[in-house]
This record gives sequence, C-alpha cells and structure tokens, in this order.
Amino acid sequence: MPITIVVGGQFGSEGKGKIAHWLASKQQARIAIRVGGANSGHTAYSGADKYVLRQLPTPVLHDKTIAALAAGAYINLEVLLAEISEIGLDSNRVWIHPEAVVVDGTFRQAEARLGLVERIGSTGQGVGAAVAARALRDPRIVFARDVPALSGYVRADLPQLIDRALSGGERILLEGTQGFGLSLLHSQHYPFCTSRDTTAAGVLAEVGLSPMDVDCVALVVRAFPIRVAGRSGPLPLETNWEELKRQCGANGPIEERTTVTNNIRRVGFFDATIVEGAIIANHPTFVCLNHVDYLDYSIHSRRHISSTAARQVWNIEQKLKTTINYVGTGPNTLVERPSLGWNSLRAA
Repeated sequence: MPITIVVGGQFGSEGKGKIAHWLASKQQARIAIRVGGANSGHTAYSGADKYVLRQLPTPVLHDKTIAALAAGAYINLEVLLAEISEIGLDSNRVWIHPEAVVVDGTFRQAEARLGLVERIGSTGQGVGAAVAARALRDPRIVFARDVPALSGYVRADLPQLIDRALSGGERILLEGTQGFGLSLLHSQHYPFCTSRDTTAAGVLAEVGLSPMDVDCVALVVRAFPIRVAGRSGPLPLETNWEELKRQCGANGPIEERTTVTNNIRRVGFFDATIVEGAIIANHPTFVCLNHVDYLDYSIHSRRHISSTAARQVWNIEQKLKTTINYVGTGPNTLVERPSLGWNSLRAA
C-alpha cells in the first residue's frame, strides 16, 4: 500500500510543499503527483536554493523523482513551462495526464467579471471558472492532450506507470493543495472557499487511485493559521504581524506575503476547531505543526525547541487530543517528537 498523501489542515500555506519534499526523500518516492491549479504556491529548498512551485510537486527537486500532473490538475501553461525550465527537467521527468485541463485567459476574465477577487479574496487565476466549465461540459474546455506545447509531456499511459510502480512496491506521493478550511464541500465558511475538495479523499479522486493503496496521510498545520488578504472569510482569533512579532521576540520583520498575489497575509492565533474537522476528515497517520518559531523566535531554524515553545505545543496537543509528531522551526527545518516526550526532542 505505498501511497502517501500530504494535505493541509487550515486555510492553506501550512507548509505542505516542505513536508512533501522531505517525505519524498525519507520514503524514496518514485512518483510525486500534484492536483489543483496555479492558484497556490508550495515552497521547498534544494540545498541552498529556494523554489516556489505553483504547478509541479516539490519532490521533483529530487533527481530521481518523476513529477506528474493528474487528471484533476488545472494547468497555467506559462507557469508550468517556466517551472520546468527553472528546474531543468526533461520530458522523462514530467508526465501529464491527457485529461488535465489547461486554464487560459478566458477563465481568468470570467472570474474577474464575477468579482471573485474583491468578493471572496480569490487569487483570480481562473481555476474556479475552469472547474465550473468542466462540470458544465463547456465546449471552451481545452485538455492537455490538445495543446502542442505539452505534447512532449502528455502521457496516455500515466495510469499504467503509476499502477506498475505500486505493483512493484514503489512509493507514490500525492501533494494536495490549500487546506481543509478551504474545501468547497467541507468548509463552514462558504462561499469563502476554493473550487475543489481539499481532503485526502478528494486528492485521491482527482488522481484516480484507490484508498486501499494508501498507508500514510500527513496532515500539515500551522501554529498561527493564515488567510489570504482582503475579504477572504472568517479567521478565528485574528491578530496582526506586529503583535505576533512582539510576542515571539523576533528581531526583524516576520510578515508573510501570498505566493500568487504578493499581498500581506492575514494571521491568527491557533484555533483548534478547524483542525479537529481536518483530523476527522483525513484520519492522519501523523501531524506536522509548522511555524513553531512564531511561538518563540529564538528557535528559528534550529533543530531543537525551547521549553517555552514546547509548553505551547503541548497545549495544542491537548486541545486537539492528538499527538504532534513533527514541528517546523523554519522554512527548511523539521524536528521530530519522540514518544519519550518533549525533553528528548531530536532532529528529524
């Protein structure tokens, strides 16, 4: 059952790209598959080099991992080709399902006419309009198989490649996008949500794989959840970056900006409610809590956590009634929580 799924437990930007990249190395993933569209970015490091990927799965930064875009992917052609060029991938490393949809300016214009950016904080990348058009069997839909620029990457036998890998015991990693609180089906904040389901089950459906083959679900959350700028919906316990900086003792700016629109993100204190729903919906194998350095900035990018941060992480565990298995203290740092307790933390 060698399938791993990485999903978010809040409102996106939980650090799924970082965890997918790490897990692919740890589990020696043969194929990494990305769903969703270019309306969200995932960040990972290859050595000292930082990559922000909006279409490709972050594990492709490992030399031996094949990147695949599923039938449930929505492709911004310009963004995808730029990422392939930036990483230096040849056609053997990128496989695209023929039924993946290409999102062009028509769909971005449709979202602009609906006022989605102003009304619900959408990134306006046209993904939602393309999903709707696909459901309506709109003749304007263009599939990857019909785009000459993708001819070297489109593979009708992608399902067979995945099946052979599974049969041979090779690891497949599915990299979900956004978070449980943005699910079209399960968010309590409709219409302030995305255009798809964001659960592990939703990811599986978009890829076309059986739940019988899944043996690992990684749920990624943040110590301080964010929402995108503007009227993007409720954010319980909302605060601001200046207050957060004051409380954690950071000696410089810590405010975050969105990958796609470059706007300052909204930020809030940890709220257990949305994560409890994500745990019920995804039944994770393990949970990773990122941005723990915002609890105590003295541990930023270090491979241990302080007693101050440990107490607060323990409090989060009590609220969730579940174990936090890993904590992130920086963009490229992860610390494991052994069963012996926080006093015996060691580097992952």
